[in-house]
Amino acid sequence: MKHLRTLAYVTEIARAGSIRRAAERLSITPSALTRQIQDLEYELGTPIFERLAQGMRLNAAGELFVRHIRDQMADLDRVRSQIADLSGVRRGHVALACSQAFVTQVVPEEVETYRARFPLVGFTVQVRDHAQAVTALATFEADLALILQPPPSADLHPLYSGHQTLRVLMRSDHALAAEAGPVRLRDCLGHALALPDRSLAIRHHIEQALARRGVALQPTVESGSLEFLRNLTLREGVISLQVPSGIPQDPRLHSRPIDGRDLTPMALVLAQLRGRSLSVAAAKFADQLVARLNREGS
Repeated sequence: MKHLRTLAYVTEIARAGSIRRAAERLSITPSALTRQIQDLEYELGTPIFERLAQGMRLNAAGELFVRHIRDQMADLDRVRSQIADLSGVRRGHVALACSQAFVTQVVPEEVETYRARFPLVGFTVQVRDHAQAVTALATFEADLALILQPPPSADLHPLYSGHQTLRVLMRSDHALAAEAGPVRLRDCLGHALALPDRSLAIRHHIEQALARRGVALQPTVESGSLEFLRNLTLREGVISLQVPSGIPQDPRLHSRPIDGRDLTPMALVLAQLRGRSLSVAAAKFADQLVARLNREGS
């Protein structure tokens, strides 16, 4: 455990970029932290940091060593969880990165269900869109990622793959709410649009479809917050495009699927980092999520 503490020091210096800032976060003196790093470099037989005027930066050897650190810490978390599981008490921690569409209902409901069974398990939920979620897996900030339209990546190991059809979201008294069936995209373009901005995968999906038809998109309002767009939809006569998982049950709202001739469904993936062994807690939560996604996708 003492050795792992030294490894944690290296990780914090790499994150902070300087001995002083890392020492403040670790609540130790800069001189003590410097000695720890010097002893480690002596043991390894090579420096792992570049000493720059602006601070500290990992060199190539340091990058390799930090990857080793993350592997070791992930393995330790997994073993701790397995040891606790032997006694019949499910402990541990689950770190999840997920698209905004899943923080309204899916993730809160599944965390509540899991913690009702295993109250000693803690959770960290990070709202990350497609590319950012993959990065969170690769840097060990997340055990699992639940995302829409993930970019191609060799780091991803899918645990579930499915699809969600974009829906037009509007107030119940909107003109488009008179029907319940699929709506053509061209019929939406004549109304004021409140759309996700380009930080979200939904926007890229819409723009790619319109670009193939030579149609320019001119939203009235753009935002990186799906919650804001839903609230604005309730307040004004605007319409938005969102996936069903992010649309709450609200009698004031009405939604219709976009016609499949205009927009293909978006890919939905639950994934972990390829080659990483999940802790018992994370693996069990992944199983629970997959079960729900299979039910809703069937």
